[in-house]
Amino acid sequence: MHQLTLAEIARGLADKKFSSEELTKTLLARIAQLDPQLNSFISLTEDLALQQAKAADARRANGESGALLGAPIAHKDLFCTQGIRTSCGSKMLDNFKAPYDATVVAKLAAAGAVTLGKTNMDEFAMGSANESSYYGAVKNPWNLEHVPGGSSGGSAAAVAARLLPAATGTDTGGSIRQPAALTNLTGLKPTYGRVSRWGMIAYASSLDQGGPLARTAEDCAILLQGMAGFDPQDSTSIDEPVPDYSASLNGSLQGLRIGVPKEYFSAGLDPRIADLVMASVEALKKLGAVVKEISLPNMQHAIPAYYVIAPAEASSNLSRFDGVRFGYRCEDPKNLEDLYKRSRGEGFGPEVQRRIMVGAYALSAGYYDAYYLKAQKIRRLIKNDFMAAFNEVDIILGPTTPNPAWKLGAKNSDPVAAYLEDVYTITANLAGLPGLSMPAGFVDGLPVGVQLLAPYFQEGRLLNVAHQYQLNTDWHTRTPTGF
Repeated sequence: MHQLTLAEIARGLADKKFSSEELTKTLLARIAQLDPQLNSFISLTEDLALQQAKAADARRANGESGALLGAPIAHKDLFCTQGIRTSCGSKMLDNFKAPYDATVVAKLAAAGAVTLGKTNMDEFAMGSANESSYYGAVKNPWNLEHVPGGSSGGSAAAVAARLLPAATGTDTGGSIRQPAALTNLTGLKPTYGRVSRWGMIAYASSLDQGGPLARTAEDCAILLQGMAGFDPQDSTSIDEPVPDYSASLNGSLQGLRIGVPKEYFSAGLDPRIADLVMASVEALKKLGAVVKEISLPNMQHAIPAYYVIAPAEASSNLSRFDGVRFGYRCEDPKNLEDLYKRSRGEGFGPEVQRRIMVGAYALSAGYYDAYYLKAQKIRRLIKNDFMAAFNEVDIILGPTTPNPAWKLGAKNSDPVAAYLEDVYTITANLAGLPGLSMPAGFVDGLPVGVQLLAPYFQEGRLLNVAHQYQLNTDWHTRTPTGF
């Protein structure tokens, strides 16, 4: 049963081939057996899962149906879950039990999804390798000596290892798409505002977006259907009708205009990945797509702009963790200043401290105009590049990452080298566009992903292209040895 996709689980439950309770018990046993070598979970919620599975079976017995009714999933550990530890991968929140459910958690629970647990992540979603977690690094199931990508690496590793069919993630600069690429999954970052951020612990509020991680585009469509929609509790949520994503999967690609930016094929891209990207272009051309070269001239400025804006917003968002109201509090503070300093110094890890410092500096008097304001102007130029490109093409295609997964610890002494792994993904966050990564081959036995970008609210188009590609390729069906 662990090899079943979400779509296959929905059909199996509907045909009474197995119950949600049987499936849940099977997967919980599999997690207990295999996760110690991956470290993909922070918390398991066995009691809640079995309770939700029994409830889902009862709802089906009463005639209810639904693609997510009884389907097992997991949540990245920054989605608040009532009465369950929500740690954000940090010592700062190791003892925090959320008093409410995030909107995404509540919506999926209402749809009948079964929560197996909370997945490991980079601390406060800051990282590209899932090595900054207070609970230790997550291992890539394709090679346990390599990183799974971050910050949603726990969700990605768990799904790739067939511990469960799908999981939620969040994407601030590529944190769904990059781990999807490095673990042979399909991962979707929706349009900014498409999925509610209420109850999702913030890293950078103008960039963060929740989305699905699964093995196929079809499964991502099912999970996104349950996650998406307007939320009056989130001031950045957009009141836009949610289409039936599964209904658009089988549309023809005849005449689809695909743009391939020349800036993507620079010296930093592994040539073997470039070859796989072009092979995916050829596969889509055979399905009727038309391909043309385009330009995104301001892409070169994306990383510097992102690493001013994101840390600036992080320094503001994380100021609430002060040792006073909730979370970690230092022992025997001498005074209020000592309480603040030691609680934050002991509660935050090195990567979080680094980004808070960078952000506080960029927002400080005398530097705000030189850094933060300038970065926001570059952000607008990047968005304008995309708007101009989408006047010529329907989607943009390129590599998700410049390299395959690197060895654990290989970039720890050089944070900038890790930041450069986000070069192809962060532009979608800066512009607020939807982006998807899909499996496209292997380099040295490690997975490679291809990224698709589309205009605002065109998630259905991305899922359609990825699904048609997956009907004609088998990369997404490959399973890591031992899992």
